[in-house]
Amino acid sequence: MPCERHLLTQGEEKVVRHKVAGRGFGRNTNQRKALLRGLVTSLFEHLKIETTVAKAKEAKKIAERVITLGKKGDLHSRRIAISLLPNKGIITKLFNAITPKLTNRNSGYLRIVRSRCRAGDNSSMAILEFVDYDSLIEKKKEKEKEKENTKKES
Repeated sequence: MPCERHLLTQGEEKVVRHKVAGRGFGRNTNQRKALLRGLVTSLFEHLKIETTVAKAKEAKKIAERVITLGKKGDLHSRRIAISLLPNKGIITKLFNAITPKLTNRNSGYLRIVRSRCRAGDNSSMAILEFVDYDSLIEKKKEKEKEKENTKKES
């Protein structure tokens, strides 16, 4: 019996993606890395972002890896995290403010909630947020109130 490849007419060859992991997003490597770094940085800054489902799934992989580094908390982990997300302010916030609140959780720090379809191209959108989002937000609001009180007193 002849091979499948020979049964197909010319120009209809099957392309098989063996050992090709991750999504390309139609971008070259540097653009893709910059996109994912920006998404993860925004996630750590705002604790919740809305993006397409595919981008959320890829950003979740990177973010959970960096959160695990943040839970270790040593200098080597901090340097690896800075190499992944070269924003020292966000890394400091992650190591000092976010990860101490996640110490009781071993994994699964983030969740993806499908939200809507985008109006322009009907792309599936999702919200990428921390599982403990509500408790993180409450602490953030308390800190803002304390800052306001200290400003009023001064």
